Amino acid sequence: PEKMDKSCTLLVHYDKGTPAVAKEIKEALEGNDVEAKVDAMKKAVMLLLNGETIPQLFITIIRYVLPSEDHTIQKLLLLYLELIEKTDSRGKVLPEMILICQNLRNNLQHPNEYIRGVTLRFLCRLKETEIVEPLTPSVLQNLEHRHPFVRRNAILAVMSIYKLPNGDQLFVDAPEMIEKALSTEQDPSAKRNAFLMLFTCAEERAVNYLLSNVDKVSDWNESLQMVVLELIRSVCKTKPAEKGKYIKIIISLLSATSSAVIYECAGTLVSLSSAPTAIRAAANTYCQLLLSQSDNNVKLILLDRLSELKSLHRDIMVELIIDVLRALSSPNLDIRKKTLDIALDLITHHNINEVVQMLKKEVVKTQSGELEKNGEYRQMLIQAIHACAVKFPEVASTVVHLLMDFLGDSNVASALDVVAFVREIIETNPKLRVSIITRLLDTFYQIRAGKVCPCALWIIGEYCLSLSEVESGVATIKQCLGELPFYSVSEESQPTETSNKIQPTSSAMVSSRKPVILADGTYATQSAASETTFSTPTVVQGSVTSGNLRTLLLTGDFFLGAVVACTLTKLVLRLEEVQPSKTEVNKTVTQALLIMVSMLQLGQSPASPHPIDNDSYERIVLCIKLLCHRNAEMKKIWLESCRQSFVKMISEKQLTEMAELKAKTQTTNAQPDDLIDFFHLKSRKGMSQLELEDQVQDDLKRATGEFTKDENDGNKLNRILQLTGFSDPVYAEAYVTVHHYDIALEVTVINRTKETLQNMCLELATMGDLKLVERPQNYSLAPETSMQIKANIKVSSTETGVIFGNIVYETSNVMERNVVVLNDIHIDIMDYISPAVCSEAAFRTMWAEFEWENKVAVNTTIQNEREFLDHIIKSTNMKCLTAPSAIEGECGFLAANLYAKSVFGEDALVNVSIEKQTDGALSGYIRIRSKTQGIALSLGDKITLKQKGSS
Repeated sequence: PEKMDKSCTLLVHYDKGTPAVAKEIKEALEGNDVEAKVDAMKKAVMLLLNGETIPQLFITIIRYVLPSEDHTIQKLLLLYLELIEKTDSRGKVLPEMILICQNLRNNLQHPNEYIRGVTLRFLCRLKETEIVEPLTPSVLQNLEHRHPFVRRNAILAVMSIYKLPNGDQLFVDAPEMIEKALSTEQDPSAKRNAFLMLFTCAEERAVNYLLSNVDKVSDWNESLQMVVLELIRSVCKTKPAEKGKYIKIIISLLSATSSAVIYECAGTLVSLSSAPTAIRAAANTYCQLLLSQSDNNVKLILLDRLSELKSLHRDIMVELIIDVLRALSSPNLDIRKKTLDIALDLITHHNINEVVQMLKKEVVKTQSGELEKNGEYRQMLIQAIHACAVKFPEVASTVVHLLMDFLGDSNVASALDVVAFVREIIETNPKLRVSIITRLLDTFYQIRAGKVCPCALWIIGEYCLSLSEVESGVATIKQCLGELPFYSVSEESQPTETSNKIQPTSSAMVSSRKPVILADGTYATQSAASETTFSTPTVVQGSVTSGNLRTLLLTGDFFLGAVVACTLTKLVLRLEEVQPSKTEVNKTVTQALLIMVSMLQLGQSPASPHPIDNDSYERIVLCIKLLCHRNAEMKKIWLESCRQSFVKMISEKQLTEMAELKAKTQTTNAQPDDLIDFFHLKSRKGMSQLELEDQVQDDLKRATGEFTKDENDGNKLNRILQLTGFSDPVYAEAYVTVHHYDIALEVTVINRTKETLQNMCLELATMGDLKLVERPQNYSLAPETSMQIKANIKVSSTETGVIFGNIVYETSNVMERNVVVLNDIHIDIMDYISPAVCSEAAFRTMWAEFEWENKVAVNTTIQNEREFLDHIIKSTNMKCLTAPSAIEGECGFLAANLYAKSVFGEDALVNVSIEKQTDGALSGYIRIRSKTQGIALSLGDKITLKQKGSS
């Protein structure tokens, strides 16, 4: 079968030819117009690429195109000759190919070096020994041609012919001749080709040449150095004991001028050696390239290499953390994010201070300059500093005050990250409590975001403990609320008896109430009033210095009003414990009650942009009742239980992070009867330090089982799909391998008949975002034998694709072609999705932004909510973001968020909401959201298929 393989050609779409088109091409080729001939040859080549044979053109091309001296026509002629069938169905060379041989010989002796060169290059693609054999003397003559273009292509032609079946008999002494040419050759490209020929066909000669010129390797051309590295990788794979002397060559090449060579050197070092010296040299090289290269794609590739080194050799990478962080100088956000991710995994007690200092400088830089992505970058830095402070609490004191300057940041996401950081640090670092509270009270007026204020108020309510702190907290809130009331009624149009009363509605107004839906999805009742005796109440904006809380309340943020009421309640309850004077306590209670009543009046007045929602109204009323009737039991709940819940949340977060870290750590076990070489008993004579280190590392890996691989992959059998029936004359089965963007099909075809199958072809077609890479080829299959046919398919998105097709063949006694239809191959979306983690805030943001949603109704025989959730997680290959503590217990309800990422970087979000019915069955919905339609539909189909049973 290998002899029958054709060279892979590019499949380019072109409208199929007709006799009329073939006739036009023939007429153009017979004419004298060069441009028309070029156009006709292009059309002929395109038709051949798309499966047309057009045999009637062959003689025309031999007569009218072969003699042409035009370079473009000669180039197209060689493309034509490469594409046409040169053998018959039995594999014998067609007799008319003798005409081509004569033309090729003439071209190889042509006075023009370009025609000689392109003809030699064409010979590299010929696989028929009978055609090549008469041309060998002419090829050898070109090895000594004066022009380097001819020489370099002649060397490649010799290599190609030598690799053909029986090619070593055509060129018996080819390696010797090429070695001789290599020693005298001056042209860099020809020298590279000569060394490549020795490496491919006579590896020992290439190795001898390399070792005899070790001192000159660093001065060689870049292309030759790349082949040297390829040779070293090949030799070290077959002879690992000799890699010490080759690693010295690699290290000498690390000082080469070419960035490509340096990059390849580093990769070769890592693949050959695990010695600390080698890994350190490779990592240093990647870091230097990271700073010197300007292309963002190159930087991302280098960061990927550093990330791989981090996972395998963390101890060595820790030393280079500052060098890695220098990549933050790039303005690209993807590079900065990847850099921070790598650095955060390399933090230790020794480098934490240096890292945090560098991150602080970067944060300060984001304040100066008005780059459009500064806000997002600042958010990344704040999250990184947050992670550092959580891992190493001792550095929190050096950064917390700097970050608190950004509580009023215009980028709300950054401010939210800061306030979340402050909330966690004030609990985990009790020593910083006083300074954080003092700073927070001083800067609270700067907070302008409605989402940040509630969290800041919660911190004030929970962590203001001393008398002065409580009083400052109340005073700050009063100052930020401004003067009371929040609205007033014009006295000119109001009756005298009601001039000193502030009422949202009165008997003088005809009012009607109707339900409305608020922005957060809750229901509220709105009053619509028509005036009869006085004008609509107007909002009192307050003085110029009125605070941020007042501004937000007047825009209708009554959730914030409820948080203010709760914070004041906590402060009053704590004041009662620390303030001996009852008068002062009662005074503060009165002020708090006045604020709460004013907020309720504002919420119920027509002056408000929208009425207060029921939840906020009930919360504020609860606070009023509590302040009026204070008791010990309620005080304990408000002052202790809230804090305990927060502490529990933080501890669960830390446990989750530890579990994820443990899951990342791979544990490998060695077999008890594995061979271990005892390093200390070995002779060290003549071994360099790097070789000694490498030997130690190899022994350690062998002892810990890092070299052991599970050969019996249980999943391999699951990936074999039967394509035809057992009674079909041709039996076929496929082994499907998914490599991210590629699907490789290895189709085993068995001829179950007593006849030879001729022109057998595996024809495939795809549905979905799948594309065939290669055109189908014809094979001959002997009776009762088998062969493997490989097909590659490109994947462009995460959609469930289908591959379908048939096997077509001919037999000697039946002239018509036989067709065996194959079973469809369904490509599973699960091969492209892997569990991933994201923050709750990021999940909510994506949930709001993504436009595609697929809603699947729960339909299952499973009766336990948690069991059903676990089954969905397993079926969809997703990660549950909802904490285990949030879904434990038996309440008859369950809601959880699941998250996964595809290999194409697409996000898949799933929300499972289920309820247990009175009859024990589960009902509810599974909602899938994504940016692309493919994931939403494919994942929905998968869930629908899998949700019923437990398999």
